[in-house]
Amino acid sequence: MNDSTTQTEKPGWWQRLTGGLKRSSAALGTAISDLVSKRKLDEATIADIEDVLIRADLGLETSRRIADALGEGRHDAAISADEIKAVVAAEVERVLAPVAKPLMIDPAQKPFVILVVGVNGSGKTTTIGKLAAKFRAERRSVMLAAGDTFRAAAIDQLKIWATRTGAEFIAREPGADAAGLVFDAIAAAKQRGVDVLLVDTAGRLQNRSELMNELQKVLRVIKKAEPAAPHAVLLVLDATVGQNALSQVEIFQKIAGVTGLAMTKLDGTARGGILVALAAKFGIPVHVIGVGEGVEDLEAFSARDFARAIAGLEA
Repeated sequence: MNDSTTQTEKPGWWQRLTGGLKRSSAALGTAISDLVSKRKLDEATIADIEDVLIRADLGLETSRRIADALGEGRHDAAISADEIKAVVAAEVERVLAPVAKPLMIDPAQKPFVILVVGVNGSGKTTTIGKLAAKFRAERRSVMLAAGDTFRAAAIDQLKIWATRTGAEFIAREPGADAAGLVFDAIAAAKQRGVDVLLVDTAGRLQNRSELMNELQKVLRVIKKAEPAAPHAVLLVLDATVGQNALSQVEIFQKIAGVTGLAMTKLDGTARGGILVALAAKFGIPVHVIGVGEGVEDLEAFSARDFARAIAGLEA
């Protein structure tokens, strides 16, 4: 999964990304155009633009940086909305570039164990299925472990993805011990020489301590079965939750040692700016973003594409 892939190589992706960020870019664009249509760029205008950026979930730090960048050498000058958007895109890209990192599979680790965590409804199981499809397209062998043993629907959904992608599948009956299942999955993946083991987990509300305790138990068991594992801990975040994503990252980072993020549901209703705030605050790699339900709607995260789409600029 190569981060350098551009929209010229996959013509549909840019349209899907800009469509997914429409709520954020339209709100930003309209507010900025209204502010600068009749005013010069004085301190009051810059302060108002900063407020617009904060409301777009870009975070205090990034909003302040953009405001400072706008003020440099432009005081009391007339400025167009497009010029402001270009500054927004440049500063957002600067924040995102350090975290735009592909999910790399180390072939020396076999199986390469990816533990997938997140709250209910964040799109975990679908993201696992799409990742499995991408790994299979790279000719890797994949096993999916249905560690969300609380929900029969999650087990069934993962089984469908396994069938669809040609991945191996391991599950137990609903209500079974998740840690025991994961232990068995690692043993089976080793025995069969599987390249990548993707482990689903129950959708934990981060304020439910008993569920978080179980996640810690799963992690302990993984370490017993394979001391170097998990080799990646992927937190799936729903882009429509806005500021709630910050507390989710904080808690899952503490419990599970998150190594990377997948942002899903950038589907037009999303508050995409939150990804910028997350990057500024935590600096955790963002591996992939999802803009829809199809396999082709999950792509490696590009800082430049995202920054230009959220600012409402052309590719």
